[in-house]
Amino acid sequence: MAYEAIKVEKRGHIALITLNRPDRLNAVNEQLENELYRALSDAEADDDVRVVVLTGAGKAFCAGVDTSRLPSDAPLKTPEQERRGVRGLQRNVLKLHKMEKPTIAMVNGAAVGGGFDLACGCDLRTGSPKTRFMVAFTRVGLTPGWGGAWLLPRIVGYSKAAELIFTADFCDGEEACRVGLLNKLFSFDSLEKETLALAERIADGPPVGIRLSKIQLQSGQNTAFETELELAAALETCAAHTLDAKEGAKAFSEKRKPEYRGV
Repeated sequence: MAYEAIKVEKRGHIALITLNRPDRLNAVNEQLENELYRALSDAEADDDVRVVVLTGAGKAFCAGVDTSRLPSDAPLKTPEQERRGVRGLQRNVLKLHKMEKPTIAMVNGAAVGGGFDLACGCDLRTGSPKTRFMVAFTRVGLTPGWGGAWLLPRIVGYSKAAELIFTADFCDGEEACRVGLLNKLFSFDSLEKETLALAERIADGPPVGIRLSKIQLQSGQNTAFETELELAAALETCAAHTLDAKEGAKAFSEKRKPEYRGV
C-alpha cells in the first residue's frame, strides 16, 4: 500500500522511514500517525529488516503535533477525547521503544514536542550541528504527553531531563551529544551516509543476539540485578543454540567476517 505522509525505503537490511510533510516541518497529523504505525509494524514483521532508521524530510525531523488542524477558536475537547487523541499519538513512540529490532533516529533538524519524544523512543540518535531538540510542552502550558518524561531521564539522567522539561529551552546538536542525547554527531552533509553506515554495522551483526540484547537492556532498567541475571542466563542459553552462534564461533576461528542469517 502506498504512503503519502511518509516515505519507506529498503536499504539492504535497513528500513529507512522518512516523515514526509516538509511544508509542515513533518508535524504529525492523523494520516502521518497512521502511516507511520503501519510502516513500523511492517518493518517489525519483515524478517529481512534488521534495523529501522527514522528521519524527516526537509529541514526538520518532526515539529510534534500539527496544530494547524486545531484552530484557536475550536471548542475544547472532553477529557476522554483528549485522552484518546494522546494515546493515538503515543503508540508510535511505544512501537519504536518496544520493537525488538534496533531503531535509530537520524535527527536532521528540529525535534520539538512530540518529535522530541519520537526521537527518544529510538534506541540510538544521530545528528549534526543543525540538530535542535526542545521539549516544548511546558512552553505552552502542557506536560510531555508522548512518553518523554519517562524516556528522557533514562537517556540523559534525571537532573538534565528536568532542566530540559522545566525550561523548554532548545538543546543544540553539540550540547545534545555532550549530555548523551545524541550518540553520534556528524557534519550535516555526511549525516545520512554516516548514520546508514552505523545502521549497516548493526545489521551485519547477529539478529537474534542483538534482539535478545535489547530485551535485556530494556528489562534491566526496571528490575533487580538478581532478576536480570536470571533473564540473562535464559537468553544466553537461547542464543547459544542458534546457527548464528555457531557461525560466529566458526568465523572467529577462521579469521573471517561472519555471515549471520538470523537463525
